[in-house]
Amino acid sequence: MSDELTARVRMDYERARFKAFFNRVFAVLSGQPTQLLSYDNVKEKLRIGGPIYRGVRTIRVDQIVGSLNRYHEFDRAFLPTQSATSNRWQKVDRAFYQEINLPPVVLYQVGQVYFVVDGHHRVSVAREQGQEFIDAEVRECATRVNITSDLKPEDLEILGAKVNFLERTRLDDIRPKADVKLTITDGFDRMLEHIAVHRYFMGLDMKRDIPEEEAVAHWYDTVYLPIVKAIRKSKILKEFPGRTEGDLYLWTLDHQRYLYEEEGQPLQPPDQAAKQFIEEKED
Repeated sequence: MSDELTARVRMDYERARFKAFFNRVFAVLSGQPTQLLSYDNVKEKLRIGGPIYRGVRTIRVDQIVGSLNRYHEFDRAFLPTQSATSNRWQKVDRAFYQEINLPPVVLYQVGQVYFVVDGHHRVSVAREQGQEFIDAEVRECATRVNITSDLKPEDLEILGAKVNFLERTRLDDIRPKADVKLTITDGFDRMLEHIAVHRYFMGLDMKRDIPEEEAVAHWYDTVYLPIVKAIRKSKILKEFPGRTEGDLYLWTLDHQRYLYEEEGQPLQPPDQAAKQFIEEKED
């Protein structure tokens, strides 16, 4: 039985390595990266805080998307990519068949996803064996943005810009229900410019200095939200797969600026500008 088990775990490992190789080939052909996320990279981009110990929990394996320091040894599906993982991986796989209880893995939680601190081979074997859950010691790291399991390395630039936007504006504190999402690379920088211009004209209209917090709230309530409500009412977002309400907000203001600067049309209130943009897109 021992020889049979040895052959079985060896076959499991070879199959996992072949899947990892196939994933690399697919990544080259499709242009879609499959690398495991680096915790240090995410920490730098999103300026996360913590970690705070949260105890032992049962975690969905598919929510584990990255590693603290071994992200080169496994791919995004936690398949082993290097031969150095062989002995340890097969020992953990053997323990799986022998129903030996292993210690909980150690994870950092960031938003809705997790990064492995200790237990990479246990996570890899669990995924390969089809386990949905794994026991883990969890340490939670604070973040101002919600991170989900579909996060890709290329998403970090935009999320980093969002963190900067929230730190500058405190919109998540001023309007806790606000959840501005963008796929446009420089979108959050452009929104910061919109708020600065809005604050300037508020000061002219009210003949006083406008605190930044007041300007942010007024911009959100009277500019951003009316456009978003018009977008929701029209249901036009379904015509732009993969785009967000924030993207259409930016396109609406770009369109309004074009009509003003190139065709001499007067500037419209935000909801009317959105309505005109939507009508032209639907024609």
